[in-house]
Amino acid sequence: MHREKIKEKIRQIYDNSHQNYGAPKIAKELKKAGEVISERTVGIYMRQIGIRAQWVKPWIATTQHSNFGEELQNILQEQFNPDTPNAVWCSDITYIWTVNGFVYLTSIMDLYSRKIVAWTLSKRLDVS
Repeated sequence: MHREKIKEKIRQIYDNSHQNYGAPKIAKELKKAGEVISERTVGIYMRQIGIRAQWVKPWIATTQHSNFGEELQNILQEQFNPDTPNAVWCSDITYIWTVNGFVYLTSIMDLYSRKIVAWTLSKRLDVS
């Protein structure tokens, strides 16, 4: 009888969290309400009920919006094959997921030779 009441409280806390909370947070909420219960027991009850926490992927900003207005001009006029080396360079930024989080790869390419002339890895987008 007591277990059923606890399971009902677990389901209520779970539903109130939009089905996001796992055993640690539910156990903490139950303890706030005066129940004496371990995380392990909450986890067992959650499995018996058939509920589990949702993993929410963390949102990470991967772009920065800039308003250049009329400062930028199309000086290449879509002519991407220069006649001499080092006449036109282009750059790009991409992000790479690692076990320690995102890193940003910035590269500069010479459009004549199509070779990378410089690159850098950074934890932030605003690398110099």
